[in-house]
Amino acid sequence: MSNRFATTQWNVVLAARDGSESQARLALEALCAAYWFPLYAYVRRRGHDAEQARDLTQAFFADLLSRDFLGAIDRSKGRFRSFLLASLEHFLSHERDKERALKKGGGTRTLSLDAEAAETRYRHEPADTLTPELVFERRWGLTVMERAMERLQGESRDQPERFEQLKPCLTGDNPDRYREIALALGMTENAVKTAVHRLRERYGRLLREEVAETVASPADVDEEVRHLLGVIRPWQDRDL
Repeated sequence: MSNRFATTQWNVVLAARDGSESQARLALEALCAAYWFPLYAYVRRRGHDAEQARDLTQAFFADLLSRDFLGAIDRSKGRFRSFLLASLEHFLSHERDKERALKKGGGTRTLSLDAEAAETRYRHEPADTLTPELVFERRWGLTVMERAMERLQGESRDQPERFEQLKPCLTGDNPDRYREIALALGMTENAVKTAVHRLRERYGRLLREEVAETVASPADVDEEVRHLLGVIRPWQDRDL
């Protein structure tokens, strides 16, 4: 994976002072489009209703993508996740009313947010006292996992039924289901176990690649994966 780091999206942004700012802006926009929902969830947990959260999230991205974002990046922090949350907190601290948020970004490109889908997803958040920061990190980790799973599903599109049968076994050990899956797919239990093992290995590589897109160094990948899995583990069985 180290050979990929020169072209990962966050590294393109971090290296923009020495390269093309237009490429960096496109890379930043792609990352924002991929990871907007954790920010929406954060804003909702800060006490804003669904409409306000949608407007503030869009306003934040319009502001971020229209200004000199490079000056706000602290290379030493390394993680896109940390940069984005710090930038959002700074933005919200300077937002005094909804009218200003709605006017933000006039004439600039804004990200298209599916507000209805976002609110449906947000309603599945635990109804406990999670802090906005923990909601953000939990949703960030789940988004990374979802993106890796979507890529794995795309690679398995020639055998969609088999993938759907094996998928529940990829994020948790469920050996009791192997016989049931084997019968459904016309396979032996050992063949099912081998298929699950291979898919898990591939899923792990894809997960690391997704994380690599958001950190500055290959040395950060393992730590970031452990951190995100640790954040979501208490609710993983409930959500996945």
